[in-house]
Amino acid sequence: MKNEQWNTSARYVAGIIVFITVVALLIYAREAVKMLVISAFAAYLISPAVTMLVQNTKLTRKAAVNIVYFSALIVMVGVPAALTPIFFDEIKLVASDLLDLSNQTSEWLTQPKQFGNMVFHFEQVGESLGQLQESILTPLPEEALALIESTSINTLWFLVILVSVHLFMSEWPHMRDWLVDLAPQAYREELRELYRRLRNVWMAYLRGQIVLMLVVGVVFTIAWAIIGIPGALVLGALAGLFTLIPDVGPFLAVALAFGVALLEGSNWIPLSNFWVAGIVAAAYLVLINLKNFFLRPIIMGRSLRMNEALIFIAIMIATILEGIMGALLVVPVLASVAVIIEYLRRRILGLPAFENDEEESPLVSVERPAARRGPRISTSEKRKKAL
Repeated sequence: MKNEQWNTSARYVAGIIVFITVVALLIYAREAVKMLVISAFAAYLISPAVTMLVQNTKLTRKAAVNIVYFSALIVMVGVPAALTPIFFDEIKLVASDLLDLSNQTSEWLTQPKQFGNMVFHFEQVGESLGQLQESILTPLPEEALALIESTSINTLWFLVILVSVHLFMSEWPHMRDWLVDLAPQAYREELRELYRRLRNVWMAYLRGQIVLMLVVGVVFTIAWAIIGIPGALVLGALAGLFTLIPDVGPFLAVALAFGVALLEGSNWIPLSNFWVAGIVAAAYLVLINLKNFFLRPIIMGRSLRMNEALIFIAIMIATILEGIMGALLVVPVLASVAVIIEYLRRRILGLPAFENDEEESPLVSVERPAARRGPRISTSEKRKKAL
């Protein structure tokens, strides 16, 4: 059988069919793609530890991946699971206190309240609060079934993420080489250089995240110490660490601090534990919004050398469209897209793929040192030198 190459038309048709198929699959399996993105991001966060082990020891990559992966798994899953029985009684106590507080508030609102010459009626608010309490404590059977179904699905997705993280950490070098080898031989070096620049973007983002964690940890430690919450150092460190966890992280950080304040109160504020917990919640809301809307854009802007206003706008739009996960990933994704677009622009215009190591993104503002100017030479002196 004669081995003939496809003509140009056949190649274009096949390429378009493959492209449309891939796009359709991504749209159909968008939830799975989202979970894989989360897995890749988690693997990216802990991969530097794997690299450090491989470079500084005689371990193979597979052994280093297993050590780092299972150590991280023990820290993230095993520690909370081990501490849950210890705090079970305290959790029940907090729940009981909240229930009593809700009952007392409902009962207080059912009576007209007089302030000076004015009488206020909050009976409807009290009834609504009681109905809300009943709906939470006594869910309908179909709601319970829906909760069980949702929990089962989330458990399956969690298992997918766990396995995917290990897969990405173990096989990424092979995946990277496979992706590069998809290109023609003449363009593979360019793709390797493009990958290097994209990796620099994400490493700069990781450095920014570490700085953000440290700043958040110090600020929250100081805030909890000023309020007088017992264990301010531990709670502040956890607040900084939980900065990396989308959605769940901020909730866990404030829940821990709120629970400690509700149980122990303050070391010096002469208020009841309930009001101390309210101060904790208010302080957390102020600090976390300052972190999300001001501190994070500044730190990420300096780490990636991008305009702070542009990062602020991107984070706001991503938060509206995709929630906290979008806000967490939008900055490195935006910088990566800028690098790719600049590469494509130069190739389309027939320019070299990369001009130099500094010009990696049209969004990057690089401060270049001013050119040194020697002493001014007059026109007559120039003529003498020329002669």
